[in-house]
Amino acid sequence: MERAAKKEAVEQLQTVFRTTGVAIVAHYSGLTVAQMQTLRKQMKQAGASVKVSKNRLAKIALEGTDVASIGTLLKGPTVIATSNDPVAAPKVAIDFAKANDKFVILGGAMGATVLNPDGVKALASLPSLDELRGKLVGLIQAPATKLAQLSNAPAAKLARVIQAHASKGEAA
Repeated sequence: MERAAKKEAVEQLQTVFRTTGVAIVAHYSGLTVAQMQTLRKQMKQAGASVKVSKNRLAKIALEGTDVASIGTLLKGPTVIATSNDPVAAPKVAIDFAKANDKFVILGGAMGATVLNPDGVKALASLPSLDELRGKLVGLIQAPATKLAQLSNAPAAKLARVIQAHASKGEAA
């Protein structure tokens, strides 16, 4: 790699590390190209991204960022998964690791918080931001729906009683 290309790679990585909500580091040694493409595709669908870069360049890019603590994990063939949603990248990484034995999660960082592999699993078990928003909207709508049902119930009962009397009168 030429010096200019290295500088550009470091700048791109630095931009990613400064804007990311979570970064996960994993070993990918032994994965096929098809498996890596599957991982990239799954990450992209979840709103996350996967970067494979030289560890030395990644360590330089990490300096001065919130996720700088993952620098110690960058040994050997590593891949870095990042996402703005703190749950997206860990969820995909854990699911992919379950399906592929050669994909080993080393840890990560969520902001300044260092995550070990168990911390990454804990993050993956949380509902995503969209799921939480859906639950919140459901909780807000539930009282209004129940109130509407309760206010309509007496009128509906009265209408059924009148209908029963009317049909009783027609039968006689």
